[in-house]
Amino acid sequence: MKIGILCYPTYGGSGIVATELGMSLANKGYEVHFISSNLPARLDITNPNIFFHKVNVQTYPLFQYQPYDIALSSMIYRVVNLYKLDLLHAHYAIPYAYAAFTAKQMLKEEGKDIPLVTTLHGTDITLVGQHPSYKHAVEFSINQSDTITSVSESLKKDTLQFFDIKKPIEVITNFIDNRDFDKNDCCQRKQFANPDEKILIHVSNLRPVKRIQDVLQIFKSVEKRVKSKLIIIGEGPDSEIINQFLEENPNLIDKIRLLGKVNDLYRILQLSDVFLLPSEQESFGLAALEAMAAETPVISSNAGGISEVNIQGETGFLAEVGNVEAMSNYTIKLLSDDELLEKMKKNAKAQAIKFDLKNILPLYEKMYNSTIERFKKV
Repeated sequence: MKIGILCYPTYGGSGIVATELGMSLANKGYEVHFISSNLPARLDITNPNIFFHKVNVQTYPLFQYQPYDIALSSMIYRVVNLYKLDLLHAHYAIPYAYAAFTAKQMLKEEGKDIPLVTTLHGTDITLVGQHPSYKHAVEFSINQSDTITSVSESLKKDTLQFFDIKKPIEVITNFIDNRDFDKNDCCQRKQFANPDEKILIHVSNLRPVKRIQDVLQIFKSVEKRVKSKLIIIGEGPDSEIINQFLEENPNLIDKIRLLGKVNDLYRILQLSDVFLLPSEQESFGLAALEAMAAETPVISSNAGGISEVNIQGETGFLAEVGNVEAMSNYTIKLLSDDELLEKMKKNAKAQAIKFDLKNILPLYEKMYNSTIERFKKV
């Protein structure tokens, strides 16, 4: 099977899942073609079954905003024609499903067609998709897809609530490869904390929806009761909030480590005792799942699909969005009880195994085959 994957090249959840899926399919012998504006962050281009096609947008003074969607549609059309793809998989409704539909119309003019799978990841539904400027285009793109999947039951529910979807939505959750969390290649804990200190960690793109201010306030409360350090991994628009917090709390400067983007995230997660995820919205909570795979319990909000990953009282604790006091108390409770912490570390790993690549990849393969068979009958 020859599969075209359309995705964002960034470190965001949709790009990571699309890239890991494509590489896993390539390892099984499928021919996988990535179409994106840049090489996806985690893509192993040395795999002989992986091809990358960069979407180039010419700059013209006439346009205030360069027409990426048109260039994307043209590239999809060209790749399908040149490489005789069997199926397109769009990760994110806008612009990928929308551009894929346009490419399909171009192909139909030549008597050709190709099935389209669209996977909904989150903000394409909960944020971007609901804006009046995009809503009808998003709804149209989803309905024109031959198969629609969602990464969580929560996101499926939101999609059906906000849009008039005329086709069934299949839930195929995000996944991780637990083999990536091999403790034999672990960093030294002493690089980040003293032996008598606990390590809290937060990983995100530091957008407002991640509520970094809550992470900082939780740590401030916890540090008063439990000797601890906070590691923050990621870059984004709310970085200034961290700097302002440190100016207002100079006593915590030596307690907080800002690492920016790192390539050895897995190794650092393995050193941590608690993962903080107080997000305002999460369609699934891939960051939480990665932490759990590293045997790190999660203290999180109950937004979106997080509760499908982080189980209250088993793999961590959940509270209402913005309830810093509750999350702080849960964190203190967990870090003050070594027996409870050890139990939740094991529970977190067991939960992560349920979402292992080997369990989820066959669902995608089955979905691809059924989509192609159904498409042929139309």
